[in-house]
Amino acid sequence: MKVMLIKDVYKLGRAGDVKKVADGFGRNFLIPQGLAVLATAGALKQIDRIKGQAEVRRNTQNEELKGVSDLIQGVSLDFSVKAGETGKLYGSITTQDVATALTEKVRYEVKRQLVDMMPIREIGAYTAHIRLTMDLVPEIKIAVHREGESPEELKAKEAKEAKEEKARSRTRKKAEAEAEAPAAEETPAAE
Repeated sequence: MKVMLIKDVYKLGRAGDVKKVADGFGRNFLIPQGLAVLATAGALKQIDRIKGQAEVRRNTQNEELKGVSDLIQGVSLDFSVKAGETGKLYGSITTQDVATALTEKVRYEVKRQLVDMMPIREIGAYTAHIRLTMDLVPEIKIAVHREGESPEELKAKEAKEAKEEKARSRTRKKAEAEAEAPAAEETPAAE
């Protein structure tokens, strides 16, 4: 099914674009939501008008939300959660949790649909994007740590694990080099 977009649609296109989409997506979502119309000859004649209106609307939204984007950019959220010994969470941190915490922090209502991330199911540090408009997508940092631990302890623990892994890999390489050295010495003696 060919449709002409009336409004910007995330990951599909900008207003005025003609796109080929699955029948169900067009019929059940795009057209009922007022995001697109069927790409008929009459509709295609209106492309220039729709693109012009969309450009004006997009510029207005970007100007209005520029301040909000600057507020959100670089914000870091800390979540204290219950987790097992392996670091797996007993629940998960969803887009709703992030939207609620971000709304409290910046005093601007962020809907969960604007948060672009997968549910978090392990302890660690993550990044997420907030899609205010197609052009304004600030990035936030999310730190997930075990209840009773502070975020600094999480960072220290990750640094310690990285050092231990580095030491283990050095030891492994050294052992492999030593194992190869005697084998190389025996080969010439056998000739």
